[in-house]
Amino acid sequence: MALSFVMHEANRDMPPPIGDWLTQHQKDAHFFLENLRGAEFHWFFIQAVNALEHDLYIPAVSSLFNGVEATLRVTLQQIADPHVPQAPSPYRVLSNRLILDAHAHGMPVEKLAFAGESNFFEKLQSEKPARVDVEIVRLRNDICHGNVFEFINRELGEGNHFFTPECLRDLAASLLEISKQWALALGKFRHERFHEY
Repeated sequence: MALSFVMHEANRDMPPPIGDWLTQHQKDAHFFLENLRGAEFHWFFIQAVNALEHDLYIPAVSSLFNGVEATLRVTLQQIADPHVPQAPSPYRVLSNRLILDAHAHGMPVEKLAFAGESNFFEKLQSEKPARVDVEIVRLRNDICHGNVFEFINRELGEGNHFFTPECLRDLAASLLEISKQWALALGKFRHERFHEY
């Protein structure tokens, strides 16, 4: 007991560990920086976290989608030519096909599935005319093209429907969690493939 009291008294004058005085948003930003070292894509996630800190849901969601797309495109470009850094093709955008290509190269794309999307790989493999986009592709296309009709609040009844950025709050929370799982798994993949530290 006496030793415990002495240790407590000695630690009372010490500053708290850095993790204790960082906000959750700062911890999230640091997480993406640590796991996704490439500036060509980690800034999308960090900017999304900064937007969420200020309840800016539209830019946060858009930036998270762009971060996922950038990580896929850049990593696939690096796999194709690891010795010559170059911009990915502008024609390779977030799509079922891009995610399937990433999967074929061993990238942990299962981390991009939304909760309850048990048919993720089935959707990825679907083809025209019966193609069904996985949720991350479908939602990215809708949000980044300005289609928010799915998120309109209809709780007040007919004639009182409305959309505010807060209608994207749940999507932002889900997408942030997916992005964290993706960053962690992709960071490990990139470390093993490219020996990044």
